Formats: sequence, C-alpha cells, structure tokens
Amino acid sequence: MVDYHGANNQSLYSAGEQQTYMEQENDWDRDLLLDPAWEKQQRKTFTAWCNSHLRKAGTQIENIEEDFRDGLKLMLLLEVISGERLPKPERGKMRVHKINNVNKALDFIASKGVKLVSIGAEETSAKEGLLLWCQRKTAPYKNVNVQNFHISWKDGLAFNALIHRHRPELIDYDKLRKDDPVTNLNNAFEVAERYLDIPKMLDAEDIVNTARPDEKAIMTYVSSFYHAFSGAQKAETAANRICKVLAVNQENEHLMEDYEKLASDLLEWIRRTIPWLENRAPEKTMTEMQQKLEDFRDYRRVHKPPKVQEKCQLEINFNTLQTKLRLSNRPAFMPSEGRMVSDINGAWHKLEGAEKGYEEWLLNEIRRLERLDHLAEKFRQKAAIHESWTDGKETMLTQKDYETATLSEIKALLKKHEAFESDLAAHQDRVEQIAAIAQELNELDYYDSPSVNARCQKICEQWDALGSLTQNRRESLERTEKQLESIDELYLEYAKRAAPFNNWMEGAMEDLQDMFIVHNIEEIQGLITAHDQFKSTLPEANKEREAIQAIQAEVQKIAQYNGIKLAGNNPYTTITPQSIDKKWEKVQQLVPQRDQALQEELARQQSNDHLRRQFANQANMIGPWIQNKMEEIGRISIEMNGTLEDQLTHLRQYEQSIIEYKPNIDQLEGDHQLIQEVCICQYTHTETIQEQLHEYRTSFNHFDKKRTGIMDSDDFRALLISTGNSLGDAEFARIMGIVDPNNSGAVTFQAFIDFMSRETTDTDTADQVIASFKILAGDKNYITAEELRRELPPDQAEYCIARMAPYTGPDAVPGALDYMSFSTALYGESDL
Repeated sequence: MVDYHGANNQSLYSAGEQQTYMEQENDWDRDLLLDPAWEKQQRKTFTAWCNSHLRKAGTQIENIEEDFRDGLKLMLLLEVISGERLPKPERGKMRVHKINNVNKALDFIASKGVKLVSIGAEETSAKEGLLLWCQRKTAPYKNVNVQNFHISWKDGLAFNALIHRHRPELIDYDKLRKDDPVTNLNNAFEVAERYLDIPKMLDAEDIVNTARPDEKAIMTYVSSFYHAFSGAQKAETAANRICKVLAVNQENEHLMEDYEKLASDLLEWIRRTIPWLENRAPEKTMTEMQQKLEDFRDYRRVHKPPKVQEKCQLEINFNTLQTKLRLSNRPAFMPSEGRMVSDINGAWHKLEGAEKGYEEWLLNEIRRLERLDHLAEKFRQKAAIHESWTDGKETMLTQKDYETATLSEIKALLKKHEAFESDLAAHQDRVEQIAAIAQELNELDYYDSPSVNARCQKICEQWDALGSLTQNRRESLERTEKQLESIDELYLEYAKRAAPFNNWMEGAMEDLQDMFIVHNIEEIQGLITAHDQFKSTLPEANKEREAIQAIQAEVQKIAQYNGIKLAGNNPYTTITPQSIDKKWEKVQQLVPQRDQALQEELARQQSNDHLRRQFANQANMIGPWIQNKMEEIGRISIEMNGTLEDQLTHLRQYEQSIIEYKPNIDQLEGDHQLIQEVCICQYTHTETIQEQLHEYRTSFNHFDKKRTGIMDSDDFRALLISTGNSLGDAEFARIMGIVDPNNSGAVTFQAFIDFMSRETTDTDTADQVIASFKILAGDKNYITAEELRRELPPDQAEYCIARMAPYTGPDAVPGALDYMSFSTALYGESDL
C-alpha cells in the first residue's frame, strides 16, 4: 500500500522489485496491442461512459464509430460534459456536413487546451492525482493496495472500499473475500449502478480473466466514482452550510430564552442567599461555629462556583447574542425588566459584600471561641493542679499534734510549718492566675462562665481559709517555740531551697506543656523568644539543683560520720532528692519537645504567610486584568468595525489571549483553596486543524517533484484532484485566479493552504446560503418540500418548509418554495 502520509510517498516495493514491475508494465503494453479482446473492452467501456453522460440529454449510442460519425452526438456529448453551448451543428446528410460537425467538436476540444495526440504532462498529472485520491480513500482498508489502474483493481476490493469509504451503509466490507474477485466486482458494480447512478461500464469476468485489465477503462470507471462522490460532497457541504445558518437563527431564539431563565434563576438564588450571609447570630461552642464555617466553605467550594460560571456565561451569552443580532441586522435583545446585565451585577455586588462581611464575622467569632476554649482549658489545668496541691492541707493545718509533742518535736513542727508557709507563698501566683483567667472568661462571655466562676470562687475561699489556718497554726507553734531546740540546720536548709526549686520545676513543666494557639508569625515568634529566655535560666537552675542535692549529701555524710541513724525522711519537707531528679529529667525532656512544637508552628505560619502574599500578589494582578477584559468585552460588543473576516480574526485572537491567561486564574483559585483548607481566614472552543494541515502538506509534497515549494499548473490540477475537488475548466480557471493572481504559472504552498482554508470554511452570507439551496435544488430557482426533507435533518427541513413562501416564478411547479426570499430574510434583508 502507498504511504500517502510520507513526504515522498514511496512505494512499498524495493528498488529491484520496482525495476521488475516496470519491465512487466512494458511487456503488458506490447501484449495489449496484439490482444483483440482489448479493443472490444475499450469499445464497451467508453460506450458505457459516453451513455452515462448522453442519457442526461435523453439519448445514447450503440456504436462509437457509427454513432459519432456525423458529429451530432459527439457535439451533444461535449455540451453535456462542459455545460457550454457549441456552435449550431449542420443538419445535412452529406459527408461535408458530417466533417464540419466533427471539426466543430474537435475545435471545441482544442480550445480547451486538450491535446489529442500522445499523453502530455496535464494528462499525466491528472492520472497521478486520481491515483493519489484512490490511495488516500482506500488506505484504511485491509487487502487493498492501489498502485496503478489495472491489476490493483482485479480482486474488486478497491472498488468496494471506495464505495464503503463514502457510503458505508451500502457495503458490508468485512464480509468480502479477496479470493472471490467476481463476487466482489459484481457487488461493487451493482451497488454503484443502483444507488450511485454510475452505469456499469465493465463486466467482472472481463477484468478477472485478463492478466492486466485495460488501464484507460479502469481509469474511466474510477473517474465516474470520483465525480459521483465529489458531487455528493458538494451537496453535503451545501446542506451542512444551510444547517449551520438555520442553527444560528434558531440558536438566537434559544439564547434569548436561556438568558431570561438563567437570569431569573440566578437572581432568585442571590435573593435567597443574601439573608443567610447577613445573619450574624453567634453560636456558643466552637463545634457549632466550626459547622458554620464549614457551611460557608461548602458554599464557596460547591454552591457559589457554578453561580459564578452562570453569571459569566450569562454575560458572554448576552454579548454574543447582541453581536450576532447586530451582525445579522436584527434588533438588539432587550431583557425583561429587572433582568438586565446591570441588574445582575448590582445584585452580585450586594451578595459579595454580604459574603465578605459574613466571612470576617465568622473568623472573628472563631478566634474569640478559640481563645475562650484555650483559656478555659488553661483554667482547668491550673485549677486541677492547685486543687491537687491543697488536698489535705486543711486537715494538716488543723491538727493538734503540737499539744503532746516534745520540745524537739515542737521545734521540728515549727520549722516544718515555716517550710509550708514558703510553699504556700509560692502558690500565691497560681491562685492569682486562676482568678485572672476566670475574670477574663467572664468578660469574654464564655458559655460555661457560671461553672468557671463557681470553681474559682471555691478555690479562692479555700485559699483564704488556708491562709487563716496557716496563721493560726504559726501562732500556736510560736507560743511553744521557746521550749523547742534547734533542729538540724541542714534539713531546714534543704527544705527551704528544695521547696521553691520544686515549685519552679512544677511551674516550668506546666508552662512547657501549655497549649498555644497563634494566628500569625509575630505571635509564634513571641512564644519562641519567651521559650529561649526560659532556656537561658536552665544553667543557673541546674546549679541550684546540684546545691540542694549537695545539702542532702552532706546530711548523709554527717550522719554516717557521727554514727547517727536517721529516722525516716526529712521532717521539714516531703520533697525528696529523687523527686527533684525526676522532675528535672522531665523538664529536660519537655524543653526539646516544645522547641519542636514551636518550630513546627513557625514553619506553618511562614507557609501561611507565603500563601497570603502569593494570593495577594496574584489577586492584585488578575483583578485589574479581569476588570480590563470586562470593559474590553463591553466595547467589543458595541464598537466592532471592519469586515466580518477582520472581526472574526480579532475575536479569535481575543479568545486565544483569554485562554492563554486562564492558567493564571486557575493558579489563583488553587491558592485560594489552599488558604481555605489550612484555615487562613484572612483569604476549547476551538477546532483542531493539525490533522488537516498535515494531510495538505503531504499531498503538496507528493506533487512538488522538484522540492522547491512551488508547482506548475498541471501538477496543481493533480493536487486538487487528489484532495477530492471535481474540476471543470471554468472551475480550475477560477481557482488559478485565486492562488496565482499574477498569472505566473506557479502555485506556492502558502497559496494552496490559504485557498483550502477559505474553501473548507463555511460562510454564512445570504448569497452563500442561496448558492447552497441552489445545489440542493439541482440548479432550479425553487426547491420542493420533498427535496428539503431528503437533504436536511427533519427539524431543519420542517423549519424551512414552515417559513418558506411559495415560489411564483414562470418556471414554478405545484408546491415550489422560494428559497431566495427565505435566505435573504435570515439576514434581515427581506421579510419572510
């Protein structure tokens, strides 16, 4: 199979096979001249071909030599083929009359540049163009390898493939067998004659039973397929163009209806949404406020984006509709009262104002509840620690153990009481903190303030009682102090130093485990600074710990040295060296843990801050861009000047610039989504033509023999044939006038591409639509309902039938419809 997609369109044969093939071609050509069956087949084929055209004039021939001898039917055949009138024939029966008629036919042929001797470059190019067209159309089919116009067609598959490519409903190609050529050929010939109006020019047996079928006969038959499908393509293109124009007309009506409905629905949604966004009733708990925030996020993520799209689409539809109506000379669309674009923009502006206020209120409420919850938890922790410490203290302070104690025991009790007073004073700050937190919760209207106040009051009352009891016990102990002897100073020193240090460690552990909630970098940096200051005190604290432990070690040393047996633990304190070491070890563990927590929070805040700046920078850039584009859209819909082609080019460029800018908006939306997810609460329609361009390029390269990017008119004619253009002399002259306006005789690739782009782009002027209807009507000045229903989709056909006026021209027939006035009315040029 020929690879027509390749730049050089090389055959799949090797060089040696190609040489053998060419030698075989020459042998076949010599054999044909000696084969009497060849001349019979030629006569049969060209007789059928002539009759396929002459039947349009209501006649036919039986014998080429006899029936063309007087020149009359030859002239008639030329008129049918060319569509032009030849000079009036001579009707006499004399030989001179017949010769004159034949000469008139030959002169007409010569006037069209047709050479009657040998085969020139033009005929060769046309043959090559037809061959390339066949290769392109049959390329996808298995067992088809079109290399020529003789043996490549013997098995009949190529004929069937051509039909199936254009009318797949007529051929079941998969059921055809390569080893049954007669059935294949008969199937293709019968289908072509019955459904495509292509007369049967050859018999299957003549092709199968010949080593090399006649090339010109096959070419003649294949060219009938080419012209049949080219004509069908023109009708299809015309029908498509009409459908496109009618669809635009109907679309205008649908756009008006859609705008009204979409505008009503959008305004109703805005009307329902604004009261919800204006509701500022706070919830008491964080869970309830978090649900409100989640509902708001759901609104932003799920409910609002479709409405934003609807609003944009509404404005696009409105401007598109106004532009289409203006270009089609129709009155501008005026929406019903209250549904103008300005009305929708005003309502949307009010919606966004309520949305912004609602978001700010939500975030403030969440911050307030976060602080309240944080304070409440802090209150509970400190209260629990204090309550645990006071447990049993009242009982201890009210006991009467000093009444029966010895002097030494009394002295010990007094010292112990002094140590307790030191411990009591150390707890004063905690009680004050608890009271301050309760006061702040009360001022911030914490929902559980009553229970907090009650607990705080109980702690304060208990604290006052402890102070009073402590004073009473001291007084009792001091009354007997004169009877007491000094006790071991080392125990006392230990107790005095151990108690504050123990409290310091407890406070340190409490602070190190304290929860923190921050909202910006400054707050976390403040916590880090405080933590660094705390760490700087650790060396001095460790020295104090070592000094306290040294006191205990000295006690052990003195006792051991003097042989004293210590009775139990230090009588002045319950703080043991082991408990001090354990708490110190806990402090050492908590310091790096808090370091890590603070650094993680710092990293999170830095990331959040980066997102804020990134979002702000993009928003500051994209916001003015969108505003500018909206203003440009408004101007474009009013101020479009120039030809339709210029306006279309400008709009496509404008559309491309918007498409190219869309990734910036997508990135902005992505950043906004990230901001929402991390709870930073501060906030085509173009058709691809690449494939078509590739096909045009490979076709041009195939016929650009010299690889110069320029080809002569004969090669260009072959190129047009290969792309499916059915060419008469007038049509080819028209095309050459377009691609070669200077009559240089050469066609460039760019000129070819420009021509194909114009030819394949549907236009929708009134003249173009009239021309399309004329094709469907078979060149008549009117069209019938039957023809419309046959050529157009049912809804489009009925649309035309219902609106077309009756045709009243002199050539009118019953039921004739005036497609000309209908076409001009589509563009506001006349009334239907």
